[in-house]
Amino acid sequence: MGNKEAFYVKLKESLDNTTKFPTAYLYKFIVPTSGSQLEEVEELFKEKLAKISSKESKTGKYVSVSINVKLFSANEVISYYRKAEKIEGIISL
Repeated sequence: MGNKEAFYVKLKESLDNTTKFPTAYLYKFIVPTSGSQLEEVEELFKEKLAKISSKESKTGKYVSVSINVKLFSANEVISYYRKAEKIEGIISL
């Protein structure tokens, strides 16, 4: 099992043990400002009516993005992480 898969298995176990769904889940990402990554992150969550806020870094090279969204299962939480990891240069916090 790769590191990513081990992470997701552990995350699912943790969410199943500590979270009562449905719940508001907070994602935090950092993306470069040089491309369309911010728009790509926003696009991921547009169907969920998520509350999205962003803040540019002091140097202007990165944007921190917080997404608060109502989700219904640990698998749904993980599915958004999997979609987000395909965005170039994204860092999940």
